[in-house]
Amino acid sequence: MATVPRVTLIATFVRSFLIQGSWNYRTMLGTGFCFALLPALRRIFRDDPSGLETSVRRHVEHFNAHPYLSDVALGAVVRLESDEADGEDIRKFKTAVRGPLGGLGDSLVWASWLPAVSMAALALFWLGASAWTTVLTFLIVYNLGHLGLRVWGFRAGLDHGRGVGGSLARAGLGAWTERLRAADALLLGILVGAVLGGSGGLVDSGMLWTGLAFAGFVAGDTVGHRLWRPTAVAVVAAVALLATWGVAS
Repeated sequence: MATVPRVTLIATFVRSFLIQGSWNYRTMLGTGFCFALLPALRRIFRDDPSGLETSVRRHVEHFNAHPYLSDVALGAVVRLESDEADGEDIRKFKTAVRGPLGGLGDSLVWASWLPAVSMAALALFWLGASAWTTVLTFLIVYNLGHLGLRVWGFRAGLDHGRGVGGSLARAGLGAWTERLRAADALLLGILVGAVLGGSGGLVDSGMLWTGLAFAGFVAGDTVGHRLWRPTAVAVVAAVALLATWGVAS
């Protein structure tokens, strides 16, 4: 078993922020994944140039996952390579985890965390916060979650290797996704209320903009609902009710 120094692990983790830098349709995140992994591979195979070349060829192959949760696979692969796991077993591990890491990351980050932080920042702006306060609030809060997820994922992969799936299950990321979706609905209501009732909001914009907003809702509700989930239709209906109440009051 090869020991990977902390400074090498830090270099590997830092490189993971560039994992999408060489994204392409053939390997997707594969080349970026190998680029991030390279400091660890050089350390592990420092006395085995042939083994290093074989490992690089293996990791430059197709790989795709959510860029933030790819650190889970990255940490696990460092552990597997340092434990001298069979190359084919490592390849099978990466194939097995890429789908779950992609789906879980998309639902947790893109569909839940990003909308929640965005709506919270926009609500602050409509409630009177300055533009700089709004931007800084978004960047700080969003990146605290983003960086925390990356650090946790990389450490979980390093600690558990091929057993990292159990760590993912114990973390309850699916439950966190559901909580964030509930928060999204609440924040959307706050944002709509701020837009309608705030200075310069829809209520003060006159009937022309109110009519355009209503037309946009009708178009989305009659055409776009075919692509939406029922919960999305419910959210749009709630927005429409809030808009009607705001214009009438």
